[in-house]
Amino acid sequence: MLMEKVAEILAEASAQAVEPRFRALAAGEVIEKAPGDMVTIADREAELIITRRLREVLPLPVVGEEAVAADPKLARALHNEPACWLVDPVDGTANFVAGRPDFAVMASLVRDGEAVAAWIWQPMTRTAYSAELGAGAWRDGHRLTRPPAGPDPARWRGAAKPYLRRGRFPGLSADPSAFGQLTEGRRSVGIEYPLIADSELDFLVYWRTLPWDHAPGSLLVRESGGVSARLDGSPYRPDPPGGEDGLLVACDPQTWERTRAILLGLPG
Repeated sequence: MLMEKVAEILAEASAQAVEPRFRALAAGEVIEKAPGDMVTIADREAELIITRRLREVLPLPVVGEEAVAADPKLARALHNEPACWLVDPVDGTANFVAGRPDFAVMASLVRDGEAVAAWIWQPMTRTAYSAELGAGAWRDGHRLTRPPAGPDPARWRGAAKPYLRRGRFPGLSADPSAFGQLTEGRRSVGIEYPLIADSELDFLVYWRTLPWDHAPGSLLVRESGGVSARLDGSPYRPDPPGGEDGLLVACDPQTWERTRAILLGLPG
């Protein structure tokens, strides 16, 4: 019941506050929180709706992206509370503002510092993803089981932002053609993570890992058979902003290990 109810909340908040403003934002409805970091009236209204309705389902603290932007102390609930909600009302705001359809509405439930349930709603394709710890990953009610990528990196498909390829990972600088395909990604983790679960990508590389961005997708990938882990091999956990950086996500453990070795320039 919980999984279905939260999925409904995200879709309804999107229909009410987000979708009517797609390619219809008025002057003054887009604000730059920081250089290159935008927020819109759609983000703020959707988060208010989702926050209120999630508390009706389970009366827990809500760590929302826009609420934390106004009061960073709210993120401490991830460590200080036994359970809390995480909310990203519009993931891919830059795409949304530019009129590109790659954006999503996301939420997750965190208990004892670990995501135990996750939801991703992609409004433009009307696609719902969900995952529950130990119970699997799902797309529109269909179980997702991701097969391994195979042994040859020259056939793998991945995504990493250009600045990561230029300076963070010596292996990519030395051999940018180590993988079969390496793109810049879609500028929305709510679009990118499901591409692994759906067998359209084999790995993703991230650096800054804000919890509302990465908790839902990491659980989705792990429950479909993949790995989401820090570069030292420790499993991803949703920490407050300012925590550890660097995250490698892959469709299976062997692909994760080999991709890490290539990124860091280690022996294969």
